[in-house]
Order: sequence, then C-alpha cells, then structure tokens
Amino acid sequence: MIIGLTGGIASGKTTVARLFAACDIDVIDSDRIAREVVAPGQPALEQVVRMFGSSILGKDGQLDRKQLRNIVFSDESKRRELEALLHPLIRSELLRQADASDTTYQVLEVPLLVEGGLHEQVDRVLVVDCNEDTQRQRLRDRDGVSATQAAAALAAQTNRKTRLAVADDVIVNDSVVTVLPGAVDELDHCYRLLSA
Repeated sequence: MIIGLTGGIASGKTTVARLFAACDIDVIDSDRIAREVVAPGQPALEQVVRMFGSSILGKDGQLDRKQLRNIVFSDESKRRELEALLHPLIRSELLRQADASDTTYQVLEVPLLVEGGLHEQVDRVLVVDCNEDTQRQRLRDRDGVSATQAAAALAAQTNRKTRLAVADDVIVNDSVVTVLPGAVDELDHCYRLLSA
C-alpha cells in the first residue's frame, strides 16, 4: 500500500515523514529525488540551464535553488515550464522506489501531490494541514523569506480546500508538534491493518 503524504509548505510534512520512518516504514522523499535529478552531470540540469540560463548555477556547478526559486515564484509560466520538465522524472523515480520497497506500506512525501496528479496513483492520501497564517509565519521563520515571498510560495500550491478534498486522512498541525507522534502512531497502526 502506498500512502501519499502531502500538505502545504511549512505544514509539518517533514516532521511527520520522520515519524513514519521511525516506525520502520520506507519514506520516499520527492524533494530528495528532485535534488538528485538536477545534480551536476544529470540531463535534467542541462535542460534547466537551457530554460533559465547559467545564472541558476553556483560556482560549484550545483543548482542554486534559491535563485531558481526566485525566478519561478515570480513568473507562473516559468514555474509551470519547470514542473513540466521535472515532475514526470520525479514521479517515475518515486514509484520505482516504492515498488522496490519491502516495508508493510510505503510513504511518498510529495509536497505537490495534488498539483502533479500523483494523488490518483497512491492508495491513500494523508494531508498534514494547518492554517495559512501559521504556514506564512513558519515559512518566514524557517527560510527567512519576506512576507511577499511567503505569500507567493503559498499561492504556487493548491489551496487547502482542494488538498483536503482528496484526503483520506488528515493530521492537523496548527499548534505544538507534540501531538504529531500520537497521530502518526495511530495512522501507522491503521495502515498496517489495511495492508495486511
């Protein structure tokens, strides 16, 4: 059984993913895969440079993710162009790794699960949810971005209503993170029963 874990930016997905990993479940991180497909020497990096120019490369030849983020969050057409290139590569590798896994179930940690249509290819969708004011503040605290950049990052994702409409399970993370371990333990038990 494949669980698609998603949520808005700065909702707590990564913390929830770590808790599932602590339950001895394979958690396959789309952000890690996204970094791998644009590593130096990978064909996708060459295509991204052709799309956006060499200014998106650091002196070490690595993708300057902050520079690229500034470009794509300020121009929706450029963001869509980047997604059209990278999402199929990332999706393919996510599903390959899930297929190779031998844990009772697998968790695919995918921030853009709904936007990329991957929610239709998993068995259950788990949404980590919090209100947008909390997201904006966490994003500003975590990444040091401006209020405008935080708002643009939220606007680039599917809205809460759409995400929650496809959810089979929801963890609300509006307050302290101490509630997360109990919520994950309950879902782990449920998923193991459903996978049996």
